[in-house]
Parts: sequence; structure tokens; C-alpha cells
Amino acid sequence: MTTVDPLLSETAARVFADHATFAAVEQAEADGWAPAMWAAVAETGLPWVSVSAAAGGSGGTLADAIEIVRLAGFHAVPLPLAETGLLAGWLLEGAGLELPAGAVTVVPGAPADSLVLRDGVLHGRVTRVPWARAVDGIVALLDGRDGPTVVVVDPASTQIGSAVNLAGEPRDTVTFDGVTPRAAARAAAGVDARALRRRGSLARTAAMAGALEHLAALTIEYTTTRRQFGRVLADFQAVQAHLVHGAQHAELVNTALAAATVAAARGPAEMEIAAAKLLADRAAGEASSHAHQAHGAMGMTREYPLHHLTRRLWSWRSEYGDEQSCSRVVGELARNAGADHLYELVADGSRALEPLAAGEARDHT
Repeated sequence: MTTVDPLLSETAARVFADHATFAAVEQAEADGWAPAMWAAVAETGLPWVSVSAAAGGSGGTLADAIEIVRLAGFHAVPLPLAETGLLAGWLLEGAGLELPAGAVTVVPGAPADSLVLRDGVLHGRVTRVPWARAVDGIVALLDGRDGPTVVVVDPASTQIGSAVNLAGEPRDTVTFDGVTPRAAARAAAGVDARALRRRGSLARTAAMAGALEHLAALTIEYTTTRRQFGRVLADFQAVQAHLVHGAQHAELVNTALAAATVAAARGPAEMEIAAAKLLADRAAGEASSHAHQAHGAMGMTREYPLHHLTRRLWSWRSEYGDEQSCSRVVGELARNAGADHLYELVADGSRALEPLAAGEARDHT
């Protein structure tokens, strides 16, 4: 069982609550960046948790970093926390490259992207890069002559077209027209586009789990204080059904996240991560619907914070895998395991696939 440093969790919750206020999140959406918020969070070292001190990080485990991202999702923190340490830091440390001092982002690797590395120079265009306009470094994982290659680029050497997701978070288009990277090196063993997608999916699941938990809490708070026809809203049976469904989704996704985090600390965890992201993607639509139904007209107003959570949930569910692609991964794993091993796959997840893979390897020798 992987545990989280309670002091780290307490610090993250306090810093996020103090600085990711309603007004600050609104301002970040208007400006495309929150420099004061980033400075306050960076001072604590939270963005670099899970990156070793030797590589320029804050140390800590994968579970610690996932908990920070989960709490950031709970507070709708508009910063590239997952990108800076959990993704970019992981790629750079594995490749033996220096971690930039400030915020960093990662090219997610959309199918339509055209970025290539030829003779040490980058050419092409990538889309939906989080906060590319505001960071100190852009990290990409590319196919190189010797295998997957990690490159880090100065954003000032690129052309950045501003774009946002539904939550108002920057998801920029970046064009590389003969750009020479700051540094490039072969990725760590086992790190490829699929591994990056899994880790990104785990990070988005964490953020969604936090947002779902806050969504349920906010809905309970509203319906237990608001009165209608002489009774608090939570006394009405129809409203109670909305509260139950919202709480169920939050608990289910948080439970799946915990299992996926434990499995990811041990190995690829393809089954656990795909299943957790699938549950989070489904919950994003269903839990948001229940929350808005319970809030009524109040939930649709700009001045009420519900939309900070629901718009993020709707946006994150399509990043690093959507409901369809995650369903496909789970289905393919079940098919490959076969009917005789389906129970083991459901009960033990990726661990059940290890003896099957070992047997397949023996069959080919």
C-alpha cells in the first residue's frame, strides 16, 4: 500500500485554499496565467514533488505527486502542476536532462501533431499544449534514431497561438520552424508515447477525482442550507437522489485512483489507469448533471463557483484518453487475457497479466 505524506497533503490543501480563491481563478481565466499564484505554490516546492532532489526536484513519491494534483483539482488550481513535475520532471530526470527552474509543460502528443526531430532541429506543429504561452520550458517526447527522445525547448524560440479549453485553461498551438532544442537525450528505458499517455491519464484522473469530491461537497452544502417551500432542499427525495449519485461518483473515482496509483508505483498499470480514467470520464458528465440539477438556476450563474469544477471536468475528460479510447484499452486487455483469466484480470488488474506475459515470452523462445 502506497501512503501519502500527511504534512505534504496538509501544506498543499492550505496553499491552494489560500491562493486559488474564486477571484484568483476568475482572473487567471481572463489573463491566461496566474503569476502570483504560481510564485506562492512554487515557494513550497509542490510542483516538483516526485522528482528527486538530485535532479532538481523536491523528492517524494508518485503517490505524493498524485495527491497534490488531486487537491489542485479539488480547488480548481489554474496552474500546470501535473505538467511541471509529474510529466516533464519524470521525462527529464529519466533522460538525465536538467529541469528548468520555473513552470514547464509537456506536448501531449495528439494524433494530428507533426513535430519531428531531424539532424538536431525541430520542425512541425503541435496542438493543445497546456500553458505553453506562460512556461519556461516545453518538453516533448519524440521518435529519434536510437529510440524515444526527450527534448526541452525555449518557448521564445517557437510560435505560439493562443487557445483555451472549455474551462478557460490555455491549450495552445505551438509551431516549431527550425528550432534547436535547449537539450535532447534518449528517454529512460520503458518510456515511450504509450507510457506518457498512461502517466498523463493518471494525472488527469487525479485532478478529476478532486474536482468530483469538491462538486459533491459543494452540492451538499448548497442543498442543506437553501430552503424551498419551508424546507431545506436536501429534505426533498428527488434532491437526495442527486446528492447520493454525486457522492457515489466521487467515492468510486477516488477509490479507482488509489488503486491505479498503487499499481503505477509497481509497474505500467495499464488496466488500472485505463479503468480509473474511464470511470472519471463517465462521472464527469453524470455527476455534473446531478450537481446542476440540485443547484437549479444558481448553478448556471458566473458568480457561483460550480462552473469552475464542471467546466474543468468536461475539459479534462478528453485529455490523455477519452471514454471511448479507455474502454478500448480495457476491452483489449480483457480479450487478450481470455475467458479463463477474466476473473483474475478484474480482481488483480495488471498483476494478473504478468504470468500471462511471461508464458507468452517462453512460448516464443
